[in-house]
Amino acid sequence: MKYLVLLFTLLAIIACDRPSDRRHELLSRIDSLEKKLAQSYKPGLGEFMSSIQTHHAKLWFAGQNQNWNLADFEVHEIMEAVDNIQKYDTERKESKLLEILSPSIDTVNMAIKKKDKTAFDRSFNLLTQTCNKCHQQVNFAFNVVKIPEVSTFSNQDFNLQNPADKNK
Repeated sequence: MKYLVLLFTLLAIIACDRPSDRRHELLSRIDSLEKKLAQSYKPGLGEFMSSIQTHHAKLWFAGQNQNWNLADFEVHEIMEAVDNIQKYDTERKESKLLEILSPSIDTVNMAIKKKDKTAFDRSFNLLTQTCNKCHQQVNFAFNVVKIPEVSTFSNQDFNLQNPADKNK
């Protein structure tokens, strides 16, 4: 009987030790996955800024054509790109300075909601100037943003199909 108790005790000790091995295996797999995740693709700041530049231009042409639904869409695309910069490029100085865009984006949003082209033009100009001020503060003054003169989007019509929609 002593041997039987000793055998069960030994089996219990061995059985209790197994989850520890499984735990170490799982921790190792977690570490490996965390390393892979850290090395996975993250868009760079330049990719986000190029996206903002595209939406900045489209926002201008939407506003000039009083296509307020499109203008609303484009300003939110800019906001999304800014949020993504703050999410993925947290260490960069540029990411920390993006808060200066908020007041000018807010004024663009207000002009869009009011469907006020004059206010839109002023607020868009302020947004453009704010972009350049940010570039200056992060030593990218050579990257000057301006109000677009000609659309490079030949495959997009910024005019509304129904002029009555301008007032909706």
